[in-house]
Formats: sequence, structure tokens, C-alpha cells
Amino acid sequence: MSQSQDDYSSGEKTNFADLELDPQPTELTQLVSQTEAVPVSPNIFEEAEPASMLTADRLLKDEARPLVLPETFWRRLVYKATFGKLNPGDNKKVKARRSLDARIMADLRGETKFVPILTRKGGVGKTTITTLIGMAMSLVREDRVLAIDANPDRGTLAERVEQKSDRTVRDVVRRAGGINSFTVFSEFVSRDRTRLDVLASDTDPMLSEAFNEGDYNVVADIATRYYSVCLTDCGTGIVHSVMRAILMRANGLVVVSGGSIDEAKLASETLTWLESNGFGELVKNSVVALNTATYGTQLVKLDEIENHFKTRVRAVVRIPYDPMLAAGAAVQFDKLHPATKQAARDLAALVVDGLVA
Repeated sequence: MSQSQDDYSSGEKTNFADLELDPQPTELTQLVSQTEAVPVSPNIFEEAEPASMLTADRLLKDEARPLVLPETFWRRLVYKATFGKLNPGDNKKVKARRSLDARIMADLRGETKFVPILTRKGGVGKTTITTLIGMAMSLVREDRVLAIDANPDRGTLAERVEQKSDRTVRDVVRRAGGINSFTVFSEFVSRDRTRLDVLASDTDPMLSEAFNEGDYNVVADIATRYYSVCLTDCGTGIVHSVMRAILMRANGLVVVSGGSIDEAKLASETLTWLESNGFGELVKNSVVALNTATYGTQLVKLDEIENHFKTRVRAVVRIPYDPMLAAGAAVQFDKLHPATKQAARDLAALVVDGLVA
């Protein structure tokens, strides 16, 4: 049987000159030009922005921005006398205050930020520092700030504000299942005039079981529903079970030191313990509050203590002596000495800086 002239199956006596195995370059170019490109969004692999990113500062054009009038008398007088044609702006002091406000008000994305305030020595002002940070934040921030007294034994945080509730952390744990709104939870806290909410610790010395890890987690889980920042006033027992829960949730850290030699040593040893137990990054990002109102401060070189801590943490803030703080009564932030208020605001700004970073 003879093969057809066009049958190439045998491969014998076949002329392949007329067989095109690949398209010619000109035809390939035509095929490519006819292919429709599929548009790809440049942000397809980026994380979607939250609604909080659509701020007026970002979106408004310069001509649409609200006019900021000078605060001081003479500068505002110049502005009004020239019918708004000349705006000298604010002085350096006002600008510095507004800049600090902006840092404290910084947007905190994501879940609730937890910041423990701790040290291994009692009596150095840990509860006072917690109160000052909370008040400085609450006065400026538009969201809610909660301070929890997590002392396993008996804390005094609620006594540093105008107490409006006799409920404690133990009551929150017992009634956790029924807390389904902020209105209900607000019955358990005392709200200061600065808008700081404080949740008191147990006051009954007859309780057989101290506030523990499980209790703290119950309270913290509820706090995440309603608060953006949660400060935790810790006890001195750094190896207590509740400390494990506190540190595992921590996004920032404030370590309090007094101005005496033994107080500074114990604060530094606290940092060492944290580093040795897997919290080295937390230590690097922490802030030391150096309380200069403790006994022995006048006899010690505070600069040397401050320089020591600067080698270990992100920042150090000195808290000056203030009669209202020394009295141990409820703190009225607006009546504190100006230097004390400034130190508290500086400390609050540094804490927020670490939460934003």
C-alpha cells in the first residue's frame, strides 16, 4: 500500500520545507499585540486600611483646614486687629504643648494595648505613677483608658481617685457572664474627672485566695471590649502567677524606681529578671519612671541613676516631689504642681510612643 504524499508518519522521503513547527516572528508579534492586558491594582497585596486612617488632617486641603487662632492674648489681638490678615501663630510654649498632646492622642491600631507598671520594691510610688499616666492620657485621648489594680493582696489604686464604686476585680470575675455592655461594666469602675476609669482590687483581708492569673485574664478579656488602653498596677511579687498573665499581654512597660540606692538596684534587678525570662524586647521598649520624692533622694546622684537606666531602657522620666502626691489622698490632676503635670504628660507621651511604634 502506497503512502500519501502528505503522510509524514514514516519520516521517509519526506520534504519538511512546507511544515511550520513554530509561528513566524511577525505572527508572534501580532498575537502579543492582540492580547488584552489585565489591569492589576498596585495595592492588591497590601493590607486594607482601617477607617481610622481617613483623618481630617490627611484628607483636607490647606484652604479647607480649620483656622487655628493664637491662644495668647497679644498674638490673638494682632490677628483680630488686622482682620485675620496677619496670624502670628502660637508661641513656642503653646506649640510644645500641642505637640505633646498630639503624641498622647496618637491613634492606636488593633486591639487593646496593655501596659503594666511594676517594680519589686513597695513604697516607691508605683500606684501614684499609674494614676498620673492614666490621668494624663484620659485628659487628652478621645477613647477610653482603664487602670486595673492587680495587686494580689491589697492595692490602693482606687483611693487615688474620687471613688464612686465599691465594686472590685473580684466582683467582675464573679459576674463576668452578665457583663454584656459598657453601661454594665461602668458600674464596676470609678471614673475620675479626667475620664480615667479605675477598677479596684480586693479589700477584704479574709479572702483565702488572692487575685490570680485566671482572674486577671477574665478581667482583661472584658476590658478589651471597651477600652483602647489598659494600665495595670502590679504588686511587688513578680513571681506571682498573676504576673505571668500580665506580662504575656503587655504591649508596653513602665518600671518605677525610687531615688535611693537600694530602690534603684531593685528596679534594675527587675529589668534583669524580665530579660532572663524572655521579655528582653519588652525591656528595651520600656520606660523608667524615677520617683525623686522617696527618702534618701537628696543624698544620691540622680544623674548617675538616670544614666544607668538609659543604657537599659528606651527613656527615663523624673517625677518631682509634689505635696498632693505625698499625702496619699485622691489626686486632682489640675491642682498638681506644673512640673509634676509636665512630667506626667511626658511619661504618658513616651508610653504611647512605644505603643505606636
